[in-house]
Parts: sequence; C-alpha cells; structure tokens
Amino acid sequence: MQRNVLRAGAVAGLLTALAVCAGDAAARTFPFGPRTRSVNDLGNQFVPFHAHLWDLLHGRADGGLLLNWSSGWGTSFLPDLGTYLTSPFALLVGLFPREDTDLAVYVITVLKMAAAAAAMSGLLLGQRPGPWWGAAVLGASYALCGWAVVEASYNPMWLDGLIAFPLLCLAGEWVRTGRHPVLGPVVVAVAWTANFYTAWMATLGAALVLLARGVRGRRVLLRAGWTVLLGIGLAAPVLVPVFLGSRHAYPGWTREFAPAGWGELAARVLPATYGFFTPALFLGTGALLLAAALPFHRGVPARERWTWTGLVAAVVLSVQWEPTHLVWHVFATPNGSPYRQTFVLAGLAVLAAWTAVAHGWPGWRALTGGSLVLGTIAAGAASGDLATPWSYGLFGAGLAAAVGALALLRLRARRYGLAGAVLLAGALVGQAAATTAHADRERPARLDDYPAWGADHAARAAAVARADGWPRHRTDPGRPQLTGNDPLLVGGQGAAYYSSHTPAVLTRTLAALGGGWTSNGRNLQSLDNPVTDALFAVGARWRGTEVVRNAGVPPLVTVRPPGGELRYGASPFRNQELLLGSRVYDLPADGACPVGSDVHLWAPDFTGTARLGAGAPVELRGGLPRRRAPMTPLGVQRVAGATVTLDGEGSVPPGSVGCLDRARLGAAVARLRATGAVAVHVTADGVRAELPPGTRGTAVLAAPRIAGWRCEGRPAGSYGGLVAVPVTGGRTTVSCVFRPPGLRGGVGVGVVALLALAAAGQVRRLRATKTSPPHHRAVTPPAVPAA
Repeated sequence: MQRNVLRAGAVAGLLTALAVCAGDAAARTFPFGPRTRSVNDLGNQFVPFHAHLWDLLHGRADGGLLLNWSSGWGTSFLPDLGTYLTSPFALLVGLFPREDTDLAVYVITVLKMAAAAAAMSGLLLGQRPGPWWGAAVLGASYALCGWAVVEASYNPMWLDGLIAFPLLCLAGEWVRTGRHPVLGPVVVAVAWTANFYTAWMATLGAALVLLARGVRGRRVLLRAGWTVLLGIGLAAPVLVPVFLGSRHAYPGWTREFAPAGWGELAARVLPATYGFFTPALFLGTGALLLAAALPFHRGVPARERWTWTGLVAAVVLSVQWEPTHLVWHVFATPNGSPYRQTFVLAGLAVLAAWTAVAHGWPGWRALTGGSLVLGTIAAGAASGDLATPWSYGLFGAGLAAAVGALALLRLRARRYGLAGAVLLAGALVGQAAATTAHADRERPARLDDYPAWGADHAARAAAVARADGWPRHRTDPGRPQLTGNDPLLVGGQGAAYYSSHTPAVLTRTLAALGGGWTSNGRNLQSLDNPVTDALFAVGARWRGTEVVRNAGVPPLVTVRPPGGELRYGASPFRNQELLLGSRVYDLPADGACPVGSDVHLWAPDFTGTARLGAGAPVELRGGLPRRRAPMTPLGVQRVAGATVTLDGEGSVPPGSVGCLDRARLGAAVARLRATGAVAVHVTADGVRAELPPGTRGTAVLAAPRIAGWRCEGRPAGSYGGLVAVPVTGGRTTVSCVFRPPGLRGGVGVGVVALLALAAAGQVRRLRATKTSPPHHRAVTPPAVPAA
C-alpha cells in the first residue's frame, strides 16, 4: 500500500509539473520566453516579499522577523511574514541567487502544485483502495484545476490551501479511525501557519468530507474539534499577530457580492476560459466524467452515490449564495477574485470521481449518463460569453478521450489498460497545458504587469547599495517605481509599501503630507519631496536614472519642543511645515512662484499631465479613492510669472501650488540637526538614540507610530503620526522597542497548545502500555538426562 502511495504521488506530481511548464512554454511566458508572468500581486507583492525573505535568510535585511525598516518608513513585519512567507516552500528562495527571485517563486509555485497533486493522490488511496495510477491522474487533475492554473498560479500563497485540503481530509480520516492523535494537530498547525485564509476554506471542506464519510458518534466529532482547535492553537504565535495586523490596516476596498451568471459558471468548467469575477471550475474531463457518472454507477452503494453527488451540488450552490459565500471567505467579500474557495469544490469533485473508480470502472449506462450531464453543462455555457471555439474543441476532444479510455479500461486486458491510462493522463495534461497557456496570454492584457529582474533592476539596486547609509540616513529607491514594494525588491529604505497589512496610521500620515497611493490606500508610493526627505532622514534617493544625494539631513531621531499632538489640516504643504516646525512654502493665490523656488503641485484627484511654464510635462495619476496622485515636483521657477498648466481630468483643490524656499528649508534642517540625536543605534526590533546633554522636549523617531511601539517601558506617544517620547530630567538616551500586537498572547496560546499536545501524547502512551499484554520472559526447562 505504501509503495502504491509513493508511486501515485510521484506520477501525480510529474504530470502536474509537466502540464504547467508545457503551458507556460507554449505561451512563451517566463521562464520559457519573454512574456512576463509577474502580474498584479505576484509582481507587486510576492516577488518583493520573497526577495526580502532572501535578505533575511542571508543576514542582509534592514530589520528582522518583527520589524521591517525597509518599507513604509518602518513597519511591522510579522503579519506580512504570516500572510505571505510562512509556507515551508518559501524557504527555498534562499537556495537561488537573489537576482533569480522571480525564478525561485516560479519553481516554488510548480512545486506547490506538484505537492498538492501528490497529497490528493495519497488521500484517495488512503480513503479506499483502487488503481494507484488512477489516483495519480485524479490527484494531478485536482492540482491542475482551473482555480490553480488560472488564479492561484499568480497568488502562490493560495496554493498552500490547495495542499492543505487533502492533508486536512487525511487528518479527518485519522480522526475517524482514532489514529495519529499528535500528528493530526500538527498537520492543522502547518496548514494554518502556511496560509490561514485558504486553510479556513480547506478546513471547512475537510469537515464536509468527514461528514460525508459517515461519521457517527459524539466522540468522533469532539475528537475532530479538539484536533482543529489544538492545531490552530499551535499556529497562534503567527495567527494572532496576523489577525491584529489586519485590524490595524487601512480599510482598502469594499465590494458587494454579486453571483456569477449560470452561463458563465458553466463556461468556466470548460478548458481555456478566463474571467476574473467567475469561479475557475475547470477540471480535467476524465475527472469530470467520472464524477458526473457517479449517480448512474450501479456498482456504488446508493448512499455513497447520492451523498457525494449531493455534496458536490450543494457546494456549487453555496458559491452562488451570499450567506454561504461569506462563510467560505471568513465573512468578508474579497476585493478581487471573489471565488477563492473553488479549489475545495474541485477537490470534492475529484473525491466523487474516486468513489466511482474505487467501486469498479463505470459501465456504458453510467458513462452515457455522465456524458449527458457534461453535454448539458457545455450547452449551458453557450448562454454566456466566456467560452470560445477552442474551449469547446478541447472539451469535446477531452470527453472523447475520456470515454475511449474508460472503455479500454473495462476490457481488463493489460495492454488495453495501459493504453487507457496513457489516454486519460495525456488528455489531462493537454487540456491543463492549454488552459495554462490561455491564462498566460490573457492576464497581461487585463491586469497590471511587472517585468522580471533585468538590467533596470540591477542598475537601480547597485546605485542604491552604493549610496546606502543606513541608519545614518535612508536611501529611497525612488520613482518611477518598478513595483509597489521597491525597498524590498531593489533595496534601500523608503515610504513605498504594499500589503494587506498597510497600517492605517501610515496611510493617513503619508496622505496628510502629500503622499500618493493605489489600491484604495493599501499600495503607498514613494514621495519625492525635499521637506519629507528631511523629515524622514532620506539622505539619498533614486530619481529617474541616478541616485541624487541630499546633504546633511537630520538624524532618525530629532527633538521638538514639548507640547501636545499635532493636528493636520487640509493642506499638505502646511502639514509638512507643521511637522518640520518651520514655514518653508509660499502658496501664491495666482499660482506664480517666486523665481528660484522649487514648484510643487498637489492635485490628488487629477489624472493627466502638468507643466511649469514651457517645461517638460509631468504625469499625474489620480482618481480618488482608488488612486491618489502624490505631491509632484515640477522644477525650479526660472522665469517670473510662469504658472502651472494642466491637461487632463479631475478636480484640483485650492492652494494646489506650493513654492519651496530652499534657504528656509536649509535653516530648518540645520536646527533639527543641531538639537537631534548625536548617535542612533538601530536593531532588528527597535532603536536607541543618544541625545545632547541637557535635552528637553519630545524625541521624535522618523517612523510611523504603528501599534506595538514602546519607549522607556511605556506605549510610545505620537507626534504628527510618528513615534514620540517625552524627554525630561536631563536624560541623554532614549530607547524604543517594537513588539507586534498579539505576539505575547499568541506565544502564550501556542505554549499552552504545545503542552496540551504533549500531555495528550503521554496519556496515549500510558494507555497503550496498560492495554498491551504483559511481556513474559522465556524460561528454559531443565535438561532431562538420557535414559
């Protein structure tokens, strides 16, 4: 049995990897061609976060597991780690050169899909005996479902849920049979740590499978609940900070659920279809035919036939009904791709297909009934607009191949069986590869895309590294940005940051100072402005084609006069001055700046171009609330009376033009330097500053006052949204440490869960000792003398 499980897992993984790589190669997508695969969050989040993980693994990161000094002027890292990087597969990035992070993420993606295929094939054989190669093909069909190859392939953290579902179902089998009481919670803990979001969906699906397997008795249900709760408790050191990180995050998008049309739903069952707001239900036609044939398969007991058929049908309905849709998605409609639970439906369909196989290959009556069901679905797809001639052609060819393969398998001759197996596997690989290639071509045309690491990345990274002076000053990787997380990808320390955990205080502070964003405030952009560079100790920044240095910026810790919390107003120019403590801007009513001043435009809702006099046009991309254009430098006023002209659309607020006096700014910076820290020591979880003798006032750390900062043993104060601590009594040092909210409580819950798991294991060993038969020592009888 164990040998068959290993063989099935290996073949399932190979078929999966072959189909994915063949589809990417056919589409000439990275790493097999010039077409980028880094679309949307893959290029904007996952690749940069994996690059930062590489830095952590090699001791090159600015910060540690708790605090990320690179992004957002300093932000919490543990929630991001738990959301994007706690999969065991993520550690493989450390084996690649850093410039090959894109390749590492691709390899990790393929390996995750192969692992999901192997896990499903093992589950199938663990539930009931059957042909090992059939389990391999069905396992691969699960891992190559439309959700995996179309959506999760560029959201690789979701693929941990694809692996978790069969593993959690296997843990359910152990619960049902009373085996592995320690390993079961460990499996739950690994799944929930790797990606809690899809683990929630996988856990719900595994619970449905456990019920479908005919669980009887309160004891089994209590054991199942204990296993899940204990596993979640073990994962609490990661889960609690992630949960609280989400609570402190800027709200981002909100979306109302709208069910997909039934024609579109049917079309997504076919291969080579694409739609961002419909469930990717494609499954290899062989698996679909077996699942559709189950109700007509007389060899399967009636209870099993209708239990599995009813379960699949009920889950299909659940994805279209808002109350159950919310349950699947942790009670909140996702901002994009609203059918993220589809992989559970694919897994249930594969389990239904295996139920048909394990009771003998279906006969002609069942195959005819199943073919009619699939034909009805294909006909229903015609009422939508997602199916293409290629979709129908691939579907029809796959159905013919599946029927032919199953007919050969019923002949029972070895050579026919081999031909049927090859036909089933080949049809699956062909359909999945075609679906992969189709999605590869469609994504760049519909979604934002980002290039793989190349010459531009290398040049910027090298220039930033040469200018790096952390922690004496920050080096911002600047604009134009390559991704939303350039400080993680190419190095440096800046304002840019894109995460599900972007802190609300960071977004609001940056907006008050004139910053820009996309993704409704979750994707913060670098702010190229001399005043904010001074406020946040940005001593160098990439601008256009080179690094520009800002001589003599204040240190990371400065001292301000004692007083209450600052209150920002409507004008970012005045807000910058308030935080700086000096008036440095003129705001002319006629929009004409004095000669020699730096002209800056603030038009957050404007989309188009702006120019100063006859200068070069500068692009602005506003459109509130989704996009917010940052305060933008337009150049130096060279000619008296030159004004700013705009070409585009969107509102422009009063006081949109600010004239920066560099001399006044220089004087303000000199004052901050004179009273600021004489030395700053930054660690992976905090900062210590040495102040001039006799300092009194408020020490301000140029980092957002996110939840978790404590200074001198007390929660840190806030000064204009920055970390602050009063300085009295001639103190000459200030120390602040950062602990993500929920870390202490999460560790406590984890320790209790670990002790409970150890106690449960010990009790089981004691019971096993008591119930085992006593060991009797063999006694040699005395020799009898020969007569």
